[in-house]
Amino acid sequence: MKIAMLRGPRDLQIEERELDGTFLEAKQIHVQTEITALKIGTDRGNYEGAEQVPGAPDYPRWVGDSNLGVVRGVGSAVTRFQVGDRVVGNVPHQSEYLANEEDALARVPDNVDSEDAVFAWLYALSSLCFRKAGFEPGERVAVVGLGVLGLGAVALGPALGARIVGLGNSPVRMQMATRMGAQAVFDSNDANLPEHLSEWSGGDGIDLVIQTANPWPAYQTAVEVVRPGGRVAIVALPGRGEAPLEFNPLDMKWFYQKGISLIAVSGAAADRFPDRGLRFNRHRECQFVLDLMSDGKLCPSRLVTHRFPYTQMSTAYEMAFEREKEMLGVIFRWS
Repeated sequence: MKIAMLRGPRDLQIEERELDGTFLEAKQIHVQTEITALKIGTDRGNYEGAEQVPGAPDYPRWVGDSNLGVVRGVGSAVTRFQVGDRVVGNVPHQSEYLANEEDALARVPDNVDSEDAVFAWLYALSSLCFRKAGFEPGERVAVVGLGVLGLGAVALGPALGARIVGLGNSPVRMQMATRMGAQAVFDSNDANLPEHLSEWSGGDGIDLVIQTANPWPAYQTAVEVVRPGGRVAIVALPGRGEAPLEFNPLDMKWFYQKGISLIAVSGAAADRFPDRGLRFNRHRECQFVLDLMSDGKLCPSRLVTHRFPYTQMSTAYEMAFEREKEMLGVIFRWS
């Protein structure tokens, strides 16, 4: 099989590895990849050699975590999948793989297009931003950062009952936010942004900010625009690859005096269903967004701007490295 490996910063290679799917263990499944997707923020950070995320492997290391494929074989004790199923996995860029039935895999409904489903695990993270922050229908939500993850949060907003405003600095991405369901979109660098948001919210302010962009100015925007007593759900890695700060991210005027809550979107959501175990674990969060896709309420493929054969993966990563704002959803074809 073939797998994309980083040998060092900006040194991405497609390597050959041994994989035998003939004899499977009882709970194993064999999946042949159809397409994978590029998660521009995190994957770009790994590619360019930004400081390591806790728990990330050292070089050489795999890249990617959005893989859609077809089940080609199942072990004798597998019950969740059968041969021919399409599955979306939290799995690297590779041509095929063996996995345990209980790994981060979800079956794709028959009526969901593969180019939508491949983003399911990423959209599950967008969904977790709402859930971990204790979102309530009717709240006004601002999404700071309009990459694929942020636009996923924008798209989920209407389906969850949110009033959504997108904040970005790219006209292309701001237009996409409108297309994905934002009721309003503003330039995050606009000097009159507080006034725009006050008018848009009827003077009530922003209840919840979802921050998906890493640069410190994005964090500063988030804590500035949230209303007193509001929440900021941080799914970004603030300051990753950035120069030393010129401001205090926990300055009293942004944090203490406003009485805001800073919420790290990591792990599973707090469990409000103790009699059923962890109700919204990673699998169920992913299945939730797949169900929304099946119902026609989510269409991530609208974000796809580039499609490449896997052999041109380095070209795509170099475009991401150059911060090409017109690049949003990226699909690699393996079939």
